[in-house]
Amino acid sequence: MLNQFSRTQLLYGVESMDKLAASRVAVFGIGGVGGYVVEALARSGVGALDLIDDDKVCLTNLNRQILATRKTVGKYKVDVAKERVHEINPDCEVRAYKTFFLPETQDQFDFSEYDYVVDAIDTITGKLAIIEMAKEANVPVISSMGAGNKVNAAMFEVADIYETSVCPLAKVMRRECRKRNIDSLKVVYSKEKPIRPLEDMSISCRQHCICPPGTVRKCTERRDIPGSTAFVPSVAGLIIAGEIINDLTVM
Repeated sequence: MLNQFSRTQLLYGVESMDKLAASRVAVFGIGGVGGYVVEALARSGVGALDLIDDDKVCLTNLNRQILATRKTVGKYKVDVAKERVHEINPDCEVRAYKTFFLPETQDQFDFSEYDYVVDAIDTITGKLAIIEMAKEANVPVISSMGAGNKVNAAMFEVADIYETSVCPLAKVMRRECRKRNIDSLKVVYSKEKPIRPLEDMSISCRQHCICPPGTVRKCTERRDIPGSTAFVPSVAGLIIAGEIINDLTVM
């Protein structure tokens, strides 16, 4: 019977679509990369999504985040994402967590419930906790490396963390994964050398903070505020989603 996923079914077949409908994917970080992951998974027929992020949509997100519009500024990203997913596929079960994932908050999550885990957060400690919990639960995990300060979306690759180069975040993750005896990790990363952002105080978040009221972790508290584009993080997110869909349909 013709339905909203019929065009996808023409490529993957009925059995694969049934697998996607029966899958639960957790997406940690619903920003420039994670938002596009959620979008593609919802449009591909994934039946259940757990969305984890404590951030609110900010005006400065409009240049790159699919959930960010003038109407959503000030709203929690997970709430906006949940509503958008249900507008795409009302049958998708969505659980939204207004949580900043760190080792201190990880006990809120049972990774054995997931069929796939996406790490699209920024903090090293959080990323490592996600990866370790996924490995312990024997659940596939894919991790996003640095997408900020880059302008060439064509340079993204899928690789094991130990095969990466150039990316500063991947370098740190390689070292930390070795310390924890993590023998492999699928990542999306770019070999493009990051650009140093201009120091323009007239448009600096440090001088003109516009974080929505109630924002816990403001940009002014970050060590670096990266530059970004509409097309780099989105490509990283769509690549991640493609890897998930392909992996889930062959399991």
